Amino acid sequence: QVQLKESGGGLAQAGGSLRLSCAASGGTSSSYSMGWFRQATGKERELVATISRSGGSTHYADSVKGRFTISRDNAKNTVYLQMDSLKPEDTAVYYCAADLLYSDSAGAYTYWGQGTQVTVSS
Repeated sequence: QVQLKESGGGLAQAGGSLRLSCAASGGTSSSYSMGWFRQATGKERELVATISRSGGSTHYADSVKGRFTISRDNAKNTVYLQMDSLKPEDTAVYYCAADLLYSDSAGAYTYWGQGTQVTVSS
């Protein structure tokens, strides 16, 4: 069973950047497809980006396309989310997720981290 731990959240100004990291332990991350999801207060959890086991396939929500980049380093068992041109509407708790299957649906992911807060001020 894999455990996931997010880091890198915090406060940023609109137009700024943050990089989130998700470290996996208890398993080999290269066996899992990974995803970043977010949940704003009072809203449902939504897709941000996903990446296949090899990193060869990625998918982004329309709201972040062109601004966020998902990547992975399987040697370090870590997945990253580079967030540029941040907007106040990006404010949310960001969660890392893993599953053996590749999916864009939060419901398909078995393993979840605790989440890290990202707050973007205007």
